[in-house]
Amino acid sequence: MSDRLRYDRMVQDAMLGVVRHALREVAEDGLPGEHHFYITYATGVPGVDMPAHLRERFPDELTIVLQHEFWDLEVGENAFSVTLNFNSVPARLTIPFSSIMHFYDPSVKFGLQFTVAVPCAPEAPVSPAGSAQENPDASPAPAETGEDARGEVISLDQFRKKT
Repeated sequence: MSDRLRYDRMVQDAMLGVVRHALREVAEDGLPGEHHFYITYATGVPGVDMPAHLRERFPDELTIVLQHEFWDLEVGENAFSVTLNFNSVPARLTIPFSSIMHFYDPSVKFGLQFTVAVPCAPEAPVSPAGSAQENPDASPAPAETGEDARGEVISLDQFRKKT
């Protein structure tokens, strides 16, 4: 048994709780004001469920935007599901919180960054493929617009003991 406390895991769990809470509020009441979310997740994490054509196009990570056009947002304890359009074709995504790499709300310049353990080969179930590509109706990613995508990213390095 280790006597070492895993503060890094505790902090990450707490920060994921912020994301979970924000998504639950949006699922219940919709997005308030100008709030919207960029969520980047690792597509190879077990539990990620997405159509095969999207997995082929985005084998490592995918950034989704929850802003104007998203449907059926459901938030559980370990994952959330949402339907988005990719080239006008709806796709249902299930995203475990453990797969989230970045969460960013540009309306308030708030962001969180997470450490994600990705297995060597995807183990997640794959939904039947349709013929769609990434969402042209979505806002461009912050890096594409020149916005500072970092916002208020919290790095765990600042809390680690300096040697």
